[in-house]
Amino acid sequence: MQRIIGGKGAPARKASPLAAAPTPTAPPAVRHVYVGEDGAGQRLDNYLVKTLKGVPKTHVYRIIRSGEVRVNRGRAGADTRLALGDELRLPPVRVAQRADTAPAPPREFPIVYEDEHLLVLDKPAGVAVHGGSGVSFGVIEQLRRARPEAKLLELVHRLDKETSGLLLIAKKRSALTALQDQFRSRATGKTYAALVIGAWPASKKVIDVALHKFLTDQGERRVRTVAPDDEDGRRSITLVRLVRQYEGYALLDVTIKTGRTHQIRVHLASEGHAIVGDDKYGDFALNRELARGQAGLRLERMFLHARRLAFDHPASAERLELEAPLPAECVRLLACLSSPH
Repeated sequence: MQRIIGGKGAPARKASPLAAAPTPTAPPAVRHVYVGEDGAGQRLDNYLVKTLKGVPKTHVYRIIRSGEVRVNRGRAGADTRLALGDELRLPPVRVAQRADTAPAPPREFPIVYEDEHLLVLDKPAGVAVHGGSGVSFGVIEQLRRARPEAKLLELVHRLDKETSGLLLIAKKRSALTALQDQFRSRATGKTYAALVIGAWPASKKVIDVALHKFLTDQGERRVRTVAPDDEDGRRSITLVRLVRQYEGYALLDVTIKTGRTHQIRVHLASEGHAIVGDDKYGDFALNRELARGQAGLRLERMFLHARRLAFDHPASAERLELEAPLPAECVRLLACLSSPH
């Protein structure tokens, strides 16, 4: 097993000086697309979402279900795996024009590990992993702009915008599918550092509570706990280890066995111990006090950090265990906390 602890990031690469020029609007027409190496192994729905940029996902699934999308002249399901050279017939669709949207600025991020198959970076808090839902661009778009020579850069998994830490990105299609299979089969190890409010009971080590994802009236994504037999719920398991108890706070090591949206945040809050700085499920009054630096404590982000990631290398099968140290602002906050009396 190779164990790597991240340090300072690699220097930023120079970006291409050429900005993407807006393309003229053309009337929609039937398109025939042939799957290249970058699309081989992808699901049909994921490939179309990427290919038909600007087309809502709901419409993509609609044209698949209706049979308007053909793969090698036959109907195909959303989960159909594409192969090199497959011919896709795409019906006329109007793509939203985004000529007035500025391109993502090129940016490199601190690299913890990189080879020809993959890279693992240490994502800062406050940066989305990808564009969408009101976000113009994220890590992946900025990284692609910074590396115009890269044939493929794809997210293997996700982190919340407010969460910092280890993010895995594939540089080859074969690596992407192999790593995603590991995540689906729970063969990876993901551990987060979380600072929560209150005294965490050391005996509480497992949270096995179903979660349900929904949209608020304002269209924002939220998650809530539900009963085990709720038809909309999905079983979710979080393992918790108390690292250190402070006066009014507790530092936890959290390992997820299922990768649900906002799982750690909702599970900890459901136990009465919200994550410090969580702007969706946390203590909003306390968050404001910390952001203003009241009582000698300051934190302007959520204290959730993906500190450890373990997986099998997609080419060598070597077990990699990567670590990213706590960000400086989190270390400073812990240094100001006192031990319980």
